[in-house]
Amino acid sequence: MGDPVRLSKLMSERGLCSRREADHYIEQGLVFVDGRRVTELGTRVDPDCAIRLDAQASAQQAERVTVLLHKPVGYVSGQPEPGYEPAVVLIRADTRWSADREPRRFDRSQLKGLAPAGRLDIDSTGLLVLTQDGRIAKQLIGEDSDVEKEYLVRVEGRLDDQGLARLNHGLTLDGRKLRPARVVWQNADQLRFILKEGRKRQIRRMCELVGLRVVGLKRVRIGRMRLGELPLGQWRFMRSDERF
Repeated sequence: MGDPVRLSKLMSERGLCSRREADHYIEQGLVFVDGRRVTELGTRVDPDCAIRLDAQASAQQAERVTVLLHKPVGYVSGQPEPGYEPAVVLIRADTRWSADREPRRFDRSQLKGLAPAGRLDIDSTGLLVLTQDGRIAKQLIGEDSDVEKEYLVRVEGRLDDQGLARLNHGLTLDGRKLRPARVVWQNADQLRFILKEGRKRQIRRMCELVGLRVVGLKRVRIGRMRLGELPLGQWRFMRSDERF
């Protein structure tokens, strides 16, 4: 038996929900630890305990939506900057992709708590995930996230083999070493980046460090989810049978 840990923290670590959601479920009496209902916030438990969510909590989770958006240039991922709009304004009935195979109907209530799970800066385009589900947000942007993000990056400048090697492994931003990346030439003026982290304007800053200037950046994949044929400025629901 290890030292007792906060129940909400343990639920988050096990991927059951976010900490905030855990506290909500605990307050509602929807969490059972080793078969006993827990209702007190801040409860500490054995790290090896069995945790079960009530069927009502599972039903609430099933109602939460995750959408995949092909973000255009000029929209910010999260909080709007002066003169710009957040990408969430594009989630409307008239911008839903006509080829979306998810039978779920769009309702404006689905916009409540719908937040971006990862950055895509204002000058970039491509796949942006917005979700109401804390489990997905943690999977994509949690500190221990191991989900790949793939980008096509058009650049200007000269890059020798040593510079390419540095992009793959050996750069530091803000005094911290970057995790190893996979960077290869896609064609004469375009690089393919595969990263497992997402620091602010990371790819643009990485390129600057090796003498390149980014003139176009598009995210084409997050984990197993690809941008595919999703049209620019349109979105679709992530289906229940899909996983990152």
